[in-house]
Formats: sequence, C-alpha cells, structure tokens
Amino acid sequence: MGPPLQFGDGGSSNPPEFKQVLGHPRPLWMLFMSEFWERFAFYGIRWALVLYIVAQFHGGDATGEKPASELYGAYLALVYAGAIFGGWVADKMIGYQRSILLGAVVMALGLFMIAVPSEQVFKLGLATVIVGNGLFKPIISTMVGKLYRPEDQRRDSGFTIFYMGINLGAMISPVITQYLAQKLFGTDAMPAYKIVFIAAGVGMILSLVWFWFGRSQLKGIGLPPVGKESMGRTALVALLGLVIGVPVFYYLLTIDAKILQYVLMALIIPPMIMLLLEAIREGRVARDKVIAMIIIFVFNVLFWTFFEQAGSSFNFLADKIVNRQLGGWTFPVAWFQSVNSVAIIIFAPIMAWIWVAMGRTNPSIPRKFGLGLIFNGAAFLLLMFALTKLVDPQSLKIPFWTLFVVYVVQSIGELCLSPIGLSMTTKLAPARSAGFAMGCWFLSIAIGNNLAGIFAGEASGETGMTTASALHAYTTGFWLLAGSGLLLFLIAPLVQKLMHGIK
Repeated sequence: MGPPLQFGDGGSSNPPEFKQVLGHPRPLWMLFMSEFWERFAFYGIRWALVLYIVAQFHGGDATGEKPASELYGAYLALVYAGAIFGGWVADKMIGYQRSILLGAVVMALGLFMIAVPSEQVFKLGLATVIVGNGLFKPIISTMVGKLYRPEDQRRDSGFTIFYMGINLGAMISPVITQYLAQKLFGTDAMPAYKIVFIAAGVGMILSLVWFWFGRSQLKGIGLPPVGKESMGRTALVALLGLVIGVPVFYYLLTIDAKILQYVLMALIIPPMIMLLLEAIREGRVARDKVIAMIIIFVFNVLFWTFFEQAGSSFNFLADKIVNRQLGGWTFPVAWFQSVNSVAIIIFAPIMAWIWVAMGRTNPSIPRKFGLGLIFNGAAFLLLMFALTKLVDPQSLKIPFWTLFVVYVVQSIGELCLSPIGLSMTTKLAPARSAGFAMGCWFLSIAIGNNLAGIFAGEASGETGMTTASALHAYTTGFWLLAGSGLLLFLIAPLVQKLMHGIK
C-alpha cells in the first residue's frame, strides 16, 4: 500500500500526559482503528475500479483498459496532491479534529456516488473522494506524531506500528468486497461492483463514528486554533470543498493524463523553490539538506510509478494472463490486493529488527531508498522471466505464484523506502517550511502515481493487454528501476554528506 500521509512537523513540543497502552500513548490505538476503517474503504475499491470502468463505461471492450488505467492513475495522483490543501485547511482554519470528521463525511458521500452507473457521476464521486481524503488522510497521520515529544525515541516506532497496523484494513477489504460483489450479490462473470463501492462507503462511516466517540482521548490535541472555533468556518470549508474543490478535481480527472502530468510538475516547482530559498537564508547546512531531499524526491517518483501498477496493469494481468486455477478453485483477482498488506504485516517487524540489529552498519537513508528501487526492479525482472519462459503454450498464461511473489517483493521494497521517506522529510526540511517539504513529498508521489497510470496504459496498448504488450512494458520498468537503484547506491555517499549527519 501507499505511504501514510502526514502534514506539518508531525510532532508536538509538549503533548499532554497520556495513559500508556502497550508502551505507547492510548490515543495511538484510537487513531489506529479510525485509520483501519478508512483504509478498508480506500483499498476496498482498489481492485474494482479499472475493471468496473472497462465493464460499465466501455462495454467490456479491452480497448477501454488504457483510458481506465489513466483515469485510475489520475485519481490516485490527485488524492496525494489534494492532501496539500487539506493540510493547510487543518493547520490554518478548522483544526485537525474537525478536518478529520469533515473529511470522513465527504469521503463517504463520494464513495456512495461512484456506485451510480453514470460516467459523469462516477467521476464526480471520485473528485468528492479526493476532497474528503485531502481533509482526512494527512491529518490523522500527523496526529500520531503529535502524541510524542520530538526527542521521544518511541516516535518512529509509533509510526511503524501505525503503518503496519493500518494494513489490516487494506488486507481484509479486498477479500470482503470481492465476496460481496462476486458471491453474495453477483457472480464471477458479472460482479456487482456497486456493492463494492457501497461497502467502502459504510467502512468510511464506521471510521467517522470511531473517531467521533474516541476523540476525547486526545485531550485537546487537534482542536481549532484559538479564535477560530466557530462552526461557521467548518461550514465554509465544506462549502468551498464541494463548490470549488470537487469541480476542479472533476475537471482534472477529465483532461488528458499527459496534460495532468504537466500540471502536477508545475505544482511541485514553486514549493521546491521556496524550500530552497528558505534553506539558503538559513545557511549552508540547511541548503545542503534541502538539496539532498530534492534528489531523493526524484527517485521517489520512479518508485511509485512502478509500484502503483498494483491497482491498474497488474489487475488486468491477473484477470487475463495469470493462471489463477488452484486445484479446481479460482484465486480471485481482488485477493492479490491483500498480498501487499499481508507482506507488510509479516515483514515490517522483521525489517525494523534488521535495521536495529545492524547498528552502525545500518544503511544510510539514500541506500535504503536504493534498496527499495532494486527490490521493485527485482519484481519486474520476475515478470520478465515469467512472460518469456513460463507462458503455458495452451492457455497462454503465466503461473499464479509469479504475480503473488511480485507483490511480496514489491512490499519489501516499500518497507525499505516508504516509512523512511516520511521521517526523512520532517528531519531535513527547514524548521519554518516543514509543510512545504511535506507538500513536495506528496507531489512527488502524485507525479509517480499519474505516471503509473500512463505506464499502465502502455502495458495494455490500444487493444488491451497481451503477453507481448506486458513483456515490453515490464522490461522497460525493470531497466529503469534497476538503473536508478544502482545510481542511487553509487551517489549515496554524496547525498548522505549533504544530509549533515541526519540518519
């Protein structure tokens, strides 16, 4: 799954005294469950979106795969881009708690909207989900950081628990929504996709209810800024989000994916320039740290471009080119989406233990990013091998285990890179520009996600995915990932030097 979004500095200089549960502040577990249900909603629809778009709006014709992948990539990109505005709204206007509650309501509305079998309403629903997600997702992750003092050694551990734990929601949601859509309300041949979206909306309501009743545990953290407690401000934010935010994101979802790419590139340049100027004013050390951060952001784009094939081209691969027959039982396409979460839950504590056990030989931040890229590349190498050597001459399909292992290997790469990236950004940013830095982090992921949609479109080609089109695209993916990972390994000492001791 993608990284937990976080806005601002993520830490409070003087948090209240909390009751401790399992070695961490009690509200961590409340936030954990609120996020669990939000991830259930968000990932419950991940397997179904591109398949639904092709089935509902392209009459099931394989020529719809390319536009479906591009729309999915644009949606995912705008989810991350929208988080920047949501973070600003929470910081400056209504406070974190109200932002989370409002975001949950808006997201639920959007999820119910995409169940309507109209392409225009579907895109309006996605735009509404984007607005709600922007208000909810970066804020709840930031609240985790505010439970700890900046120097608290448990802070990174708290984020790791949060990051590992929310994967539970992402793990069970594809299993449950697939059962509802293909067994209870539909069939394998004719899934009831609208039930997937309705179930996700219900999950979002459960997240809202959980946070509503649990927010008293926060002891005032995230309340509106002093002098800005009026409910009128919250109503104004809701109105602006629905009257301006939704139409803007709807428009961006309807434009060509390559034009959207230019828009996203244009969005990231101003905050990067502002970051650099602020750092230059603070001196050589701050300037070097920002330069190091920008270098890492470039490699971050590449990672997510290929990691996020999971929700687009890998779904078409699973549906058309993977032999999912296991002893007379067919492994559902949706269940592949759970493999990443299971792998995160299994390997997150192992990876955390490895980093600690390595002590002084623990790889630097740039080298961990390099490892993330190389593991991602190894997943594409396996696909190349499968599509070249393991295609069954009768069915023209590749073995089930290959795609399963691809998800596992990518997940290990994600653990090398994603949790480290959030922590790195808060540590390298100039003190007064942490929000801009986190905005750049989001936008680098957004750019990668939109590129993922464009790349997935190429993997399908104009007439739908074939063994040849998948092999051509995934070979390109391997060389780009392997080359960039090795390059980052080579320049890691230089980047680490620019970080001035940050590890």
